Amino acid sequence: MHRANEVGSLLVLCAAVALGSGVTVAYAQQGTLTPNPSSTAEAQSAPASGKTATGDSTAAFKAADERMMNDMQGAAYTGNADDDFVSHMIPHHQGAVDMAETELKYGKDPQLKRLAQRIVTSQRQEIDFMKKWQAKHGGKR
Repeated sequence: MHRANEVGSLLVLCAAVALGSGVTVAYAQQGTLTPNPSSTAEAQSAPASGKTATGDSTAAFKAADERMMNDMQGAAYTGNADDDFVSHMIPHHQGAVDMAETELKYGKDPQLKRLAQRIVTSQRQEIDFMKKWQAKHGGKR
């Protein structure tokens, strides 16, 4: 459970760095993350009222966290730092996109929604770059 919190902290830090806007992000650990068996598709297809079939936006965040952790742990290490970097950062960045999209769907704060949109845009660009790098260099796809 501590690993999930560390990854969550890292996601917030990476998002702030990726934005390059001088935004300062403070992260206060307020508990632990636990996997949720809800499907991401179910959580993301919920109505914009803030409620889903399984509860509320929490289900979408938990599903995104679970998928990111599974995808990161599923990527085998090769011993090649470049290949390992991109094969683990792609699901990490996708997790940031999924969390930001959940904020866009359920969040109310205009500043956080703008931040979430910048995260979606920047992380998708970086995912695209890494996938192209993998294709060019024969890395894991």
